[in-house]
Amino acid sequence: MENLTAHQPFTIAIEDQAISDLKTRLSQARFSHQIADEPWTLGTDRETLINLCRYWESTFDWRAAELRLNAWPQFVCNIQGEQLHYAHIRSPHDHATPLLMTHGWPGSIAEFVDVIGPLTNPVAYGGREDTAFHVVLPSLPGFGFSGPTEKMGNSPAKMAAMAKQLMADLGYGSYIAQGGDWGSVITTELGRLDADHLLGIHITMPIAGPTQKARENPNSVDLLAFEKLEFRKNVDGGYAEIQGTMPQTIGYALDDSPIGLAAWIVEKFRTWSDCDGDLLQSYTWDQLLTNISIYWFTATAASSARIYYEMRQSPMSFDMVEVPVAIARFPGEIFLPPRPWCEQVYNVQRWTEFGHGGHFAAMEVPQLLIGDLQAWVTQLQSAN
Repeated sequence: MENLTAHQPFTIAIEDQAISDLKTRLSQARFSHQIADEPWTLGTDRETLINLCRYWESTFDWRAAELRLNAWPQFVCNIQGEQLHYAHIRSPHDHATPLLMTHGWPGSIAEFVDVIGPLTNPVAYGGREDTAFHVVLPSLPGFGFSGPTEKMGNSPAKMAAMAKQLMADLGYGSYIAQGGDWGSVITTELGRLDADHLLGIHITMPIAGPTQKARENPNSVDLLAFEKLEFRKNVDGGYAEIQGTMPQTIGYALDDSPIGLAAWIVEKFRTWSDCDGDLLQSYTWDQLLTNISIYWFTATAASSARIYYEMRQSPMSFDMVEVPVAIARFPGEIFLPPRPWCEQVYNVQRWTEFGHGGHFAAMEVPQLLIGDLQAWVTQLQSAN
């Protein structure tokens, strides 16, 4: 196990030249022709992308975003042969519950900017001290400030093992793990791998197949889940096929062209949100561009895409997760498996249906996610 002294302080400090280079590339960008009156039909809408990239070039302030992220204590370490970057934000309340929060693709630790204050210091936001968390935010291997991975084999199960070691290194004998997107997959794997130390897990994108009853006599909730799966298969899943088979090829384009990267990522933020087709109903340009800029400045589009390939080489288990599980269900989520499906895989102790929100809940509906996590830790405390 890595010694804690091997965890080195880290500060985000993008060079001026890299920012200047980005602005030059944006100023010289070529935007593909689009068939008139067909926004989003064939992919990212041209006018939306132009507006986003013009804002990125002329108005977006990376230094302000960098300053906000650097308000969190950050570190890098080497775990199982790969560099791992993480933020570690301790609560002012010493007896706070440790909480590991894991992002996915195309996300980053920037997703969590609006939830950290209330989670670590709830009293300052009108909450209760007993719902406070010490929060650990890893950048997944191959993502963001963890930098490109150096070898093959970094599957979600391997990443779960790295997360387990990180929490042990930090001295947390018990903790809660939370995740969305790949973070849900990794958190699920962690629920099996580190059951002795987990108080429970909280996920927003459970992975579970249909029950026999759903196959034979589906109800309306089952039919919605099947509809989501069909949309994924026939419309939305092309990116995953590419990244799951030839991530290096698409990676060259994404790591070389900022507008290509923005188009690739922003399409998913729109499709997977509850925004009625209007990105700015769910996010600000600054939120989106902080996240996209992290991929750009760290040149991790190709390496982050490899997680899809690695998953195919090492498929996730569907063994039962025995630790207590909370599932928060947002209508804009990619997959919406009903509770009976999930209970085949998860020991579901909390199930919350929200009326709005989507895949990137920490960005889109932070107060709902905060409230559910605080209710979950209260439930776990009362059970013990």
